Amino acid sequence: QNFPKVESKPLNLPEKKYLWVFILAGQSNMAGRGLVEPKDTIPNERILTINQSGELILAKEPLHFYEPTMTGLDCGLSFGKHLLRHVPDSVSILLIPTAVGGSSISQWINDSTYRNVTLFKNFSEKAKIGSEYGKVKGIIWLQGESDAGQKETIDAYGSQLKVLMSKFRNEVGDMTLPIVIGELGSFSKTDSNWQAINQQIRDYAASDPNAYLISTKDLKDKGDKIHFNSAGQRKIGKRFAMEFKKILE
Repeated sequence: QNFPKVESKPLNLPEKKYLWVFILAGQSNMAGRGLVEPKDTIPNERILTINQSGELILAKEPLHFYEPTMTGLDCGLSFGKHLLRHVPDSVSILLIPTAVGGSSISQWINDSTYRNVTLFKNFSEKAKIGSEYGKVKGIIWLQGESDAGQKETIDAYGSQLKVLMSKFRNEVGDMTLPIVIGELGSFSKTDSNWQAINQQIRDYAASDPNAYLISTKDLKDKGDKIHFNSAGQRKIGKRFAMEFKKILE
């Protein structure tokens, strides 16, 4: 899968105020299941991430490391590359991966342990690392497939988003922190359920002045009717970046 074999440490770290931190959270489409290609492993000295030990390294795909037998291309590096074009030259970006495939929103709220990751505790620990080195500027959330299976979880999704996003902001220490949410794709075998989750997402984003939305309805799956393909992941990254460009202007 063209995974990079070598970690590269940054030679110099920017001042804390010039290192903008973005936390990536959700389930498998945020954790990434796309095919990693060589172009996804070319680092930029201004885009950093963390390794499994919490050390800062230059970002190369795949960013997520919690599910080593399943992980693939996510949207993070694409997000960083596109956002860099619209921030001052003095700014660097730190991407903090926290997504775990298959996790439901209630598991995040209840700090459940799923696939050997205690979800909210892990978010808190990783957010703290980011805050040590830089300023948390936002959260990117892409999740909901696990909640689309039955009416009860679909109907509860919007209210649960409100609870979890508040918990995230409280943990970071900024109750007006921007959060950009990605819609589920439009290629599921149970598309009406996925679109019902998307409506919950849209309703929540409309109710929260610091929550924003990106569309994914035109993007393709990797052939499994669940996960975005590599081209889709790169476009998602760009769309997240363009939304944050508007937010941070």
